Amino acid sequence: MAAQKSDQLLVQPIIVRKKIVHGGHHGGAWKVAYADFVTAMMALFIVLWLMNTSSQVKKAIAGYFQDPSGHSAENGSGQSGVSENIGVGKDDMSKLKEKLEAAIRQTPSVAKLKDQVQMTVTGEGLRIELLESAVGTFFEIGNAQPTPAGKEMLDLLASELGKLPNRLSIEGHTDAKPYPSSFGYSNWELSADRANASRKLMQVSGVGPTQVADVRGYADQRLRKPEDPLSASNRRVSIVVKYLASNEKPSAVADPKKPSSVPAPMATAAAQPKPASTPAMKH
Repeated sequence: MAAQKSDQLLVQPIIVRKKIVHGGHHGGAWKVAYADFVTAMMALFIVLWLMNTSSQVKKAIAGYFQDPSGHSAENGSGQSGVSENIGVGKDDMSKLKEKLEAAIRQTPSVAKLKDQVQMTVTGEGLRIELLESAVGTFFEIGNAQPTPAGKEMLDLLASELGKLPNRLSIEGHTDAKPYPSSFGYSNWELSADRANASRKLMQVSGVGPTQVADVRGYADQRLRKPEDPLSASNRRVSIVVKYLASNEKPSAVADPKKPSSVPAPMATAAAQPKPASTPAMKH
């Protein structure tokens, strides 16, 4: 009996149970796919944002990718001064006008002269006109010496315009009253000298050494009020901020810490001087 039971135990089959282990989170492949999805969505949102930004921001971003180190002095869109050194085109000239008007209003020393400064967006660019008064607002009567108010106004304009790579034209104008002189000095010389004096002061105050394209004296040939040729507002200095063409190389932006060492451009008259009539007191 005992022998039969032992034989049955020897032939009894052995049952092996296998434990199935499930594979957790199916590995890390899903993380790569999710990261690609997030990156694609970020790129989409950036593109949508760029499509709705202003032209200045677009130029700044383009300038960064052209010069990531920010060392370029020509495109004016490096890492430093991105928002200031962008050339002003036709679409943004009105914004520059508003910015300059606000700067004048917010500066107590020149705010009272805001009515003597007229700004107009023209086909040439932004024309800034400093209009004289009967007592001489920006220049001393009869000469090209800027008054303290004139120096402050030109200094303010230079500090703002010097941040731009746009070229500038500076013009001098007089009224139709002949300049009393016994040695040939006339309205032509006076208008050119005032324009050149403005150029000198502005280049000391922030305008770049190559930013001024030309300096001209027009005498009384371009009266602001032709119906009143003796009006004091005909005596003025005009600063024209020229549009920056797409194929134009920007002028070098001035470094306010470094004085200009470039020779000054020659002041020129717009036409040949005309003979002066009977001398009279010049204002």
